[in-house]
Amino acid sequence: MSQRNIDKNKDSIAQLGLKIEYSGLGRRKTSVARVWFYPKGEPSLSKVGQMIVNGISVEQYFPGEDLRQRYLEPLFACALPINKVCFSAKINGGGITGQLDALRLGLARAVLEFDPSQREVLRKRGLLTRDPRMVETKKYNLHKARRAHQFSKR
Repeated sequence: MSQRNIDKNKDSIAQLGLKIEYSGLGRRKTSVARVWFYPKGEPSLSKVGQMIVNGISVEQYFPGEDLRQRYLEPLFACALPINKVCFSAKINGGGITGQLDALRLGLARAVLEFDPSQREVLRKRGLLTRDPRMVETKKYNLHKARRAHQFSKR
């Protein structure tokens, strides 16, 4: 499908008052994830059920079943069919844990925008709460944030 046709389809859907994409922003440590959620499948993607992170499949970006369970938790909590929905995300900064939790929060916020009645379910599981923990800054005259120089008696 060409870009022109996709834009035309989006315009016609927008005229009907329907929304085809929902966005959410997630942060954790120094990671930021911008997530676009498509409940009926994205028109520009070739098939329904694709999940893309930074241009590659989410299974390649976050390999492993334990990581898969973590980023799909908002979809499981709301009982959304995983093979029918799509999402794409752009993630910057941080490491694997920070990026994974940022994606999870962004996806939960996008799902909430799609279906506001799911707020209670997402809130009970703690999926809408941003984790405020950050790395403590280094202080002068210390090795790290709290690690002091080794004391020497002589």
